Amino acid sequence: MNRFKLVTDTSADLPRDYLEQNDITVLSLAYIIDGETYGWENPMDDHEFYSKMRKGSMPTTSQVNMGDATELFEELIKENDEILCVSFSSGLSGTYNSVAVAAQNVCEAHPQKKIRVVDTKAASLGQGLMVDYALKMRNEGKSLDETADFLEQNYNHFVHVFTVDDLNHLYRGGRVSRATAFVGTLANIKPILHVDDQGHLINIGKVRGRKKSLIELVNLMEKKIGDHVKDNQRIFISHGDSAEDAQFVAEEVKKRFGIDSFLINYVGPTIGAHSGPGTIALFFYGDER
Repeated sequence: MNRFKLVTDTSADLPRDYLEQNDITVLSLAYIIDGETYGWENPMDDHEFYSKMRKGSMPTTSQVNMGDATELFEELIKENDEILCVSFSSGLSGTYNSVAVAAQNVCEAHPQKKIRVVDTKAASLGQGLMVDYALKMRNEGKSLDETADFLEQNYNHFVHVFTVDDLNHLYRGGRVSRATAFVGTLANIKPILHVDDQGHLINIGKVRGRKKSLIELVNLMEKKIGDHVKDNQRIFISHGDSAEDAQFVAEEVKKRFGIDSFLINYVGPTIGAHSGPGTIALFFYGDER
């Protein structure tokens, strides 16, 4: 059976052992903190990354370079006739556009080969969940086109709901105003956000207090999951160095829906640089985003 090669990028926040065990190749988005540049090949420990942010370090990130994407595709195409790249949201980064152009250039040079790049309009483990679905479809014998078509036609069913602990990081990223960040911090206001159908971060509510914000994520899941709660799906949860809170959300999901299959991992530095320590995000396949 001719299996296509799966590629994603570091924004998917999938565990390194998951990627290695499933032969998934990764494009790296770089991040800079305290004057040093890091990426997939030379990562900073996630806990250390968030510890630095808590002490005042302000990291920056950069998108996947088209030259690096071209180089990777040229290397992979030597041993793979077909490649599916599941890419970071075009609504949040220029990565998709760079990778899509690189794929087109490589295919023009190798017309007997095929590369499809899917704009997930997703981020963090929402993107990771789409990679997981692609992996399952590949393992079931689905073709490259069947898998890519499914992701492109159903991306709006991959639901992202999340909250942050510190509004100032969203202010830095232009997601909330300075006044909102200041007043919200004083009043212990926690925003509730999601990723919309265009792949943008959107504020959809607010609650007072950390625990209420975590429960609100599960409330939103109840509203959005619909009949897909019966799908025996695996729920993905990512966190900004807040493993106990992530586990709390998992337990609430288990109690409310009877679901007991989870993948929990850090929000990686690419996303975490903008969402900050304490972020908790919940991802699942539902009726709509």
